[in-house]
Amino acid sequence: MPITITDELTDEVITLTGLLNLASGEIGRIEYQDYDVQALGLPWEREDYEFTSGILSNEGKDVEFRVDVNKVTGQYSVSASELLEIKVRAAALFAGVGPKALLEKSAVKAPPPRGGGGKQGRFH
Repeated sequence: MPITITDELTDEVITLTGLLNLASGEIGRIEYQDYDVQALGLPWEREDYEFTSGILSNEGKDVEFRVDVNKVTGQYSVSASELLEIKVRAAALFAGVGPKALLEKSAVKAPPPRGGGGKQGRFH
């Protein structure tokens, strides 16, 4: 899923684009917009680096979320809990479905008891 990423520095915001894997939370195909990595270095290695966030957009609506940067590998990613939150918020915002409706739709209903239930019902 295409996303916009921002590396926030003390006095500057660097914009990137990437693809968020909704299954793993990994972000790939990072491309910097109007920022020369060769000349200026990686934003998260700079002394004035503060944090990174992402934005998922659809038809003028945005979901903003936290992005983690592995400073050893340079991999951008989203934690499992943040990924779940993104999915819930995006579904609610983009599809107009509220969190309660999402839970109701995802709840698995137990099948009715066999043999009428109670003490006379049979167990397998």
